[in-house]
Amino acid sequence: MRPLDEKEIRDSFVNCSKGEAGRIKLPVGFTDLRWDDLDFLGWTDPGAPQRALLVMPGEDGPSGIVMRRPDSVKASALRSSMCQVCLTEHAGGGVVLFAAPLAGASGRRGNTVGAYICADLACSLYLRGKRTPKMRLVRREETLTLDERIDRAMTNLTAFTDRVAAG
Repeated sequence: MRPLDEKEIRDSFVNCSKGEAGRIKLPVGFTDLRWDDLDFLGWTDPGAPQRALLVMPGEDGPSGIVMRRPDSVKASALRSSMCQVCLTEHAGGGVVLFAAPLAGASGRRGNTVGAYICADLACSLYLRGKRTPKMRLVRREETLTLDERIDRAMTNLTAFTDRVAAG
């Protein structure tokens, strides 16, 4: 992903008002991000812990969505989940349901769409092996190349963000 500046990020959100976009706090360490390790930028708003944000590259510029995350997640070593974006398996609360208001009038009426995604929104790092899921002792090996896994993850993420943007 190419580096983005604050204005590009704030202007990218399709499912919130300009005022709300202006109040979003950028991720901690924003100026030190390693953009070449990211396929998309995802973070939890430090000023509003139930608000998560996701910005991904697109043909017409970056596209961002605002999402809600659950208040708390019970961790359990016995239960495991798989991220719908990167297909990383996590134990416990490593995957959560993110709900995004639809863009436009439909979203203002309260309609949402959701996806189970890595709780830390670090799919790019899991794909590259730069982060490992907590409490997972066994990792399934895939025959796909890194580029193929990234393409699959971005296809999955695009399907979710397109549903949000379509309203």
